Amino acid sequence: MSRVTLTVNGAEVTAEVESRTHLADFLREDRLLTGTHLGCEHGVCGACTLLIDGAPARSCIAYTVACEGADVRTIEGLEDDPVIVRLRAAFTAEHALQCGYCTPGMLVTARDIVQRLPDADEAKVRLELAGNLCRCTGYAGIVRAIRRVLAEGVQVPAVVASPLPVLPPVAPAQRPATVSALPRGTGVVQTLHIAVPLAVVWAAVRDPAVVAACVPGARLVSIEGSRLTGEVHAALGPIETLFAGEGTCTFDDGASRAELSGEGRDTRTGTRLGGRAVLQLHASDAATTDATLAIDYTLRGPLAQFARGAVVREFAAEIAVIAARNLEARLSGGTPEPPRHLSAGGLMLRVIWRRLRAMLGLR
Repeated sequence: MSRVTLTVNGAEVTAEVESRTHLADFLREDRLLTGTHLGCEHGVCGACTLLIDGAPARSCIAYTVACEGADVRTIEGLEDDPVIVRLRAAFTAEHALQCGYCTPGMLVTARDIVQRLPDADEAKVRLELAGNLCRCTGYAGIVRAIRRVLAEGVQVPAVVASPLPVLPPVAPAQRPATVSALPRGTGVVQTLHIAVPLAVVWAAVRDPAVVAACVPGARLVSIEGSRLTGEVHAALGPIETLFAGEGTCTFDDGASRAELSGEGRDTRTGTRLGGRAVLQLHASDAATTDATLAIDYTLRGPLAQFARGAVVREFAAEIAVIAARNLEARLSGGTPEPPRHLSAGGLMLRVIWRRLRAMLGLR
């Protein structure tokens, strides 16, 4: 069991939950907020859509423990919301609901459309609704209802993004095995072996431009002292993202330890990413360096629905392997992989291939 504290419909809630408990189950079974409906339970149908820190999210694939410190608002908490009030009236007037099972999630998405896209035409509204499935209405009434509210020009309050939580410091590690998983968000810990002496690897790590050049999809824009700005380009099938942000990098020469913390935002989807990475180096022998990387991150917004822990850990592990291989090649006079954007499809193929080789006992 894990202890989690979050805000639900304006009230702070602290509870003991199992790590596997999804937010939708927690809200329905623990808080008795049954307005959040469960449909596919795979993040596809949109029936469970609610707001996490003001952004629509699938609660059936969001773990409750990953929502530590988050502001969660369900359909019950939007009863007096001015946009929802107008949408409810419009849904009634335009016959935009039948069985009503999809309606709570549909209203949350509709609210997001009205607030974010005040000039949306019918095609845009239909595109934005693609993630909310309805088997009754044929969508025509729903689209009319949303366009009706858009045409009325309802005054909506400015949406102010909630700041990402400040992550607590990580205790320094003396050896790779002592780098512990970080306590907030989603954690990934991995140890890599680089066939280059410690002093050479540490000198490269001290140069952020060298490290950034080894990570696929990453581009360092500027360095001002310990302050860095950069971006990461990634592709998930037809979805392309470009996270731009800034962070702070610090180095402990005595312990061969580096720490990077920062936050960024994808301008295409509005998804926000914050996190911290701690790199601890240790000489395995005179010619080999063990590098233990601990990453803690918080992803909030539309793309958070894809950030299931196991999937992210696989991708993060593969990205770290690619970066370590590129760094080793760069420092030993080899040829690094050419820089490119991150491809989720390509990474998945690498993961599957690695697992098949492990099953067959191949190196």
